[in-house]
Amino acid sequence: MKKVSEPTIGRLSLYLRLLLDLSDAGVSTVSSEDLATRSGTTAAQVRKDLSLFGTFGKRGLGYSVNELVTRLRSILGLERRWSVALVGAGRIGAALFGYENFRRQGFYIEAVFDSDPAKVGQSWSGLVVESDDRMEAVLSERSIEIAVVAVPVRAAQAVVDRLVASGVRGILNFAPTQLEVPEDVVVKTVDMALEMEGLSYALTRLNGASGAA
Repeated sequence: MKKVSEPTIGRLSLYLRLLLDLSDAGVSTVSSEDLATRSGTTAAQVRKDLSLFGTFGKRGLGYSVNELVTRLRSILGLERRWSVALVGAGRIGAALFGYENFRRQGFYIEAVFDSDPAKVGQSWSGLVVESDDRMEAVLSERSIEIAVVAVPVRAAQAVVDRLVASGVRGILNFAPTQLEVPEDVVVKTVDMALEMEGLSYALTRLNGASGAA
């Protein structure tokens, strides 16, 4: 299998999101230039990214929006329904549960867990928040393949160890910590503080450049 960089995968996901919006608006074809403008890159980059996976579109005619949506969904593994568990029913967990684009892309949260007795038993759009004591049993019963971890740092590794032992192989982690997992488990960490620091750095440099002028 060819090695594809993380930035490339990120751009493919962005292209797909933009194409879905175009499809919803009734647009049938799109050029690499238009897709590049909408995604903040170049037409050459769009063509290079797509060429990694075969031939797309026709010169002078652009890309069929619906055909490109189908191809990108296949490349990104979105032709099927993914069963997802959410661990952590706090504010971040609640916001993630309500994120409509998860379902649009085939990610369905089918279990929610928490250790807080005040949260256990709550109904979230018909889905009951389960005690984390039942995590292993529920993960097995519902054939969960992906988990979203939205727990405090101190609990994250122990939670992930339990998820991995239960057969979960994909983890989206919102705890700002480095997790240890086996080689056959994929972890993506969203560190919001790190992203804010990146913004702070960029703005500081921008303000400094403006002041120097």
